[in-house]
Amino acid sequence: MITTAQAQICGLINNEAHSWQAEPQNAAYDGAVFQYDSSVFRVRRAKRTPKKAGYFVAFWQKDEQFRNQAYHVADSPAKLVVVISDGERQGQFVFPKEVLHTHGVLRDAKQAGKMAMRVYPQWEKVLNKTATSTQTWQLPYFVDLTKLGALENLRKLYRKD
Repeated sequence: MITTAQAQICGLINNEAHSWQAEPQNAAYDGAVFQYDSSVFRVRRAKRTPKKAGYFVAFWQKDEQFRNQAYHVADSPAKLVVVISDGERQGQFVFPKEVLHTHGVLRDAKQAGKMAMRVYPQWEKVLNKTATSTQTWQLPYFVDLTKLGALENLRKLYRKD
């Protein structure tokens, strides 16, 4: 079955994404891993929540005792793509794993990481101080797909090391 996230990505990059593998533990967020331009990407679809600004997205795996845990930086693909599909509002965040690690999302021996987070596209304007700070580091990795030049900008983020 083609997910919303998969359809958006394939449609934008001319079906150049391949080797799709579903991540069933995150099926509610169209969880998958795919390859593009010799790199591996993890993808999730973010969801609007009714009472808080931004979009919520989950990404986690099971440990040996079948407990949920954040992804480890050493095992993570090159990038995490977070798809926003909210009526007329369409966009993608393309986060390099180093950026996610720097901001405490991916775990290592010193930090627990996060199993979920909120993302704040540029159209999210009324934010508290913490959300504004988060939006500030996230926006360089966001492409509003309704804007002129979006596809070129998106391809740059996909290929950027």
